Amino acid sequence: MSHPQVPASAANVGRRFRPTLWPTLTMVAFVALTIALGNWQRHRAAEKDALRAQLDASMSQVPLDLAVLPENAAASRFRPVRVQGTFDAAHQLLLDNKVHAGRVGYDVVTPLRIASSGAYVLVDRGWIAQGASRAQLPKVDPPPGPTIVDGRINLPARYFELTTGTAAGPVVENLDIGRIAAKSGLVLAPFVIEQTGEGDGLLRDWPAPDFGAEQNRSYMLQWYAFAGIALVLWLTVNWRRQAKL
Repeated sequence: MSHPQVPASAANVGRRFRPTLWPTLTMVAFVALTIALGNWQRHRAAEKDALRAQLDASMSQVPLDLAVLPENAAASRFRPVRVQGTFDAAHQLLLDNKVHAGRVGYDVVTPLRIASSGAYVLVDRGWIAQGASRAQLPKVDPPPGPTIVDGRINLPARYFELTTGTAAGPVVENLDIGRIAAKSGLVLAPFVIEQTGEGDGLLRDWPAPDFGAEQNRSYMLQWYAFAGIALVLWLTVNWRRQAKL
């Protein structure tokens, strides 16, 4: 009885795992990099989740009396506050490129001298629309004399700029507390009070920040997927055919 013959090519060819040096080193470096980037995105998502929880918890807290400045500004972020003091109109600033309902304008930021301590804190008094031209700056003087400010603690937004020059007028691109303190000569608290309530013709509509933790988680999964794909490709390429003896 005859048996079907197996082709010589199929009979003599097998597979063997034989990785080479440089492709392996490249794969290890790429996988390490993508996993590190994925871990960084996971860490950022956790930070933003904690910040969201901090915002939610602050909404039920009683206003903090700023007779004494908090030692940890980050831990007090979004905390409602009440402070009595006097505005320093001479050092008032206009924070540029603030948009509300499609209209360009400014946030009006004024230092407040705290009555109980003599320290200063920047108060973002609210938004006002830009005039007919950029040369026409809005005039929104703070209330004179002692006043009570209600608001919430916040930290200035992070920013990146290519130049380090200081603007000559009241308009600033970014709220850099250190730079403002150096220019004005005032000792400023390391945070900003976003004023609430109505008054002064300013819009005080402070939306909840979009922390974007879901986007970080999406990026995290993408980086981990890239690492997995690279590993699978490396295994596939190095699982080579080899003739049997």
